[in-house]
Amino acid sequence: MVGLTAHTLRWYEQEGLVAPIDRDSAGRRRYCDDDIGWLRLLIRLRTTGMPVREMCRYAEMVRAGDHTVGDRLQLFVEHRERVLARIDELQQDLAMLDLKISVYGEMAQAQAQPLASR
Repeated sequence: MVGLTAHTLRWYEQEGLVAPIDRDSAGRRRYCDDDIGWLRLLIRLRTTGMPVREMCRYAEMVRAGDHTVGDRLQLFVEHRERVLARIDELQQDLAMLDLKISVYGEMAQAQAQPLASR
């Protein structure tokens, strides 16, 4: 449902990223909507490059209660800054690719023109 393997889900639970999940009579994990939402958040944090140790720290803060809201805010503000810096790096990388595509496109077109005029 969220695109994670059973192995990854078990690992998330083992690492404390996910609270122990209820199980059915056959021992299969039964994820509720809140669990799915939490997993989707973890996936986004991981996709944006948040280290697992920070994700664990965040999970611990959430479990600790509302007195950690300020620390959670700070964690997200800092992570957002890293994401913005990465976006800037990717934009610079994209600009270099666009330049190379333009240069090689012009070279390829120049090489093709003499052949077409024959």
